[in-house]
Amino acid sequence: MIELERDGVYMNLSDDNKNEIESSQMSGVLDEVDQNKTDSVQNLCGIAKKTSIGGQAVIEGVMMRGPEKIATAVRKPDGEIVVDEQPLGKGRKSKFVKLPIIRGCVNFFDSMIVGVKSLMFSAKFFDVDDDGNEVEQEPGKFEAWLEKKLDSEKAMNVIIYCSVIFSMFLSIGLFILLPTLIAGFLTDFMQVHNNTVLTLIEGIVRIAIFIVYLSLVAQMKDIKRVFMYHGAEHKSIFCYESGLPLTVENVRIQSRLHPRCGTSFLLIVMVISILVFSIIPWQQESFTHIPVIGVMFSAMPWAIWRLILRLLLLPIVAGISYEIIKFAGRHDNWFTRAISAPGMWFQLITTNEPEDDQIEVAIRSLKAVIPEDKTADVW
Repeated sequence: MIELERDGVYMNLSDDNKNEIESSQMSGVLDEVDQNKTDSVQNLCGIAKKTSIGGQAVIEGVMMRGPEKIATAVRKPDGEIVVDEQPLGKGRKSKFVKLPIIRGCVNFFDSMIVGVKSLMFSAKFFDVDDDGNEVEQEPGKFEAWLEKKLDSEKAMNVIIYCSVIFSMFLSIGLFILLPTLIAGFLTDFMQVHNNTVLTLIEGIVRIAIFIVYLSLVAQMKDIKRVFMYHGAEHKSIFCYESGLPLTVENVRIQSRLHPRCGTSFLLIVMVISILVFSIIPWQQESFTHIPVIGVMFSAMPWAIWRLILRLLLLPIVAGISYEIIKFAGRHDNWFTRAISAPGMWFQLITTNEPEDDQIEVAIRSLKAVIPEDKTADVW
């Protein structure tokens, strides 16, 4: 028997109940689970809501983002857990950025900025030598030049935005430009000229590159620990959504696979991009006959124009993908489980089972962003 507390009321659960809880949380991976049984298990555990709180793993820590603030918890080399809390800006709470499609675009780019800030915060605690002693790192030439021209806070913001821009260019090269080049080579080799088939081949190549990239990164020792913190993040959110006290024991039994993970979002982005990018023809002749703009499209190689048009459509792809994730998170049926399943499978790569000390860090981060108004973070 295990004893759980919710709202001051203790519930005794047998080992069979516990097994039901764990198996019901894994039902999202297209397992056939009787809905009535799942509902009874959820009622027993007090699953009250799906939360909008989300986060990401950082170096030896977890960042959580709630409706009112962002918190990054990191375990320092000496074992101490330090938590950095930052309020959400007013611009992120405006009605405009909460409009459908718009909110997806804003969250996509804002998450990159918040993620880089959290990574830089966590990294500053690990400038240590092999013996664990702190090492004073001298700033690089670019950082030194920025600090002379700007104050330290402004210089840090410039570095963060430069990092985001560099990451975007790297992603564009790896997941947009490279698939286009490979697809172009394959289609020339196979003599394929149908626009839909060409776009489909490009999309398959893009997803294949994504899988290979994740699989290779997952083999790195440091990344394996980051993926363990990623699992701790998911488990702690599941525990919070279940209405259980945020303890290591309660978090440990949760699933590390979560249907509203950023990995699922990225995969949906790639699938939606196949559909949206299909409106851009592979042949330049499709645009050159159009009055006025035809001359403009003739001024540069069509491959460059195709890349520019795809970049312009990327916010729309992100917006649509976010709405799909939003819809799947609010409903539980065969269709939404089918949508979530591929992303859940990918999380078998991007998450690992965490240790108890990692779970403690995730709990500290999550507790820091839980709002007083219990309805403020409803998904």
